[in-house]
Amino acid sequence: MKKDYNFGYTKVNSKQKTKLVQNVFSSVAQNYDLMNDLMSLGMHRLWKKRFVEIMDIKENEIVLDVGSGSGDIASEILKKNIPSSLYLLDLNEAMLLEGKKRLKKEKNIKYFIGNAEKLNFESNFFDKYIISFCLRNVTKYLLSLKEAYRVLKPGGKYCCLEFSTPKSSLISSSYKIYKSKILPILGEIVAKDKNAYKYLSESIDLFPSQEELKRNLLDCGFSKVETINLFNGIVAIHTGYKL
Repeated sequence: MKKDYNFGYTKVNSKQKTKLVQNVFSSVAQNYDLMNDLMSLGMHRLWKKRFVEIMDIKENEIVLDVGSGSGDIASEILKKNIPSSLYLLDLNEAMLLEGKKRLKKEKNIKYFIGNAEKLNFESNFFDKYIISFCLRNVTKYLLSLKEAYRVLKPGGKYCCLEFSTPKSSLISSSYKIYKSKILPILGEIVAKDKNAYKYLSESIDLFPSQEELKRNLLDCGFSKVETINLFNGIVAIHTGYKL
């Protein structure tokens, strides 16, 4: 029996979801960073800065950025001036191209088109696996957690920045209105794609809570799994180690 997956609130098969998600990001690629600034009132920059601090990248480490998109996380990492090797991977060619444009002057960066569910890298290769605002877009996200565990070295660190579940009922209800009503309008005005940001809102609603994702990481073999809530849990940073 074939399993259904959520593309927002719509049920589709796995191939359909992957294709539909890629269509979304191809549509919004050129306006992706501008939309992030507008949607979060610029706060996403602070979230990502905190995310990079928590990664705690050391000299000469090999870092895999999955769903690297426009290269914003890689750019933040490079500000630290820590010699390291960055591998940027995205399934969407248009998004990866935006990252290449942004980082064209940088060396020690390798680019890959690939799926988080099946990474074309050796086991025990990376010191850090990072994924930012991408996990909820992976069709079979549990497979991506297993792949992350596989490609990390013993002692390697998994770091995920993702929208999550607010802890306050007041904030949760206000946030739900913002996501369902305001985001699609912004998407229509700026990115000329209302449906893409309708999907964004729905994908956030359906993503696992902090507690569920923690259980998933533990089930996939990770140890010392922790969650740090930002903005009352609207966004959360999840970390774990391969020991």
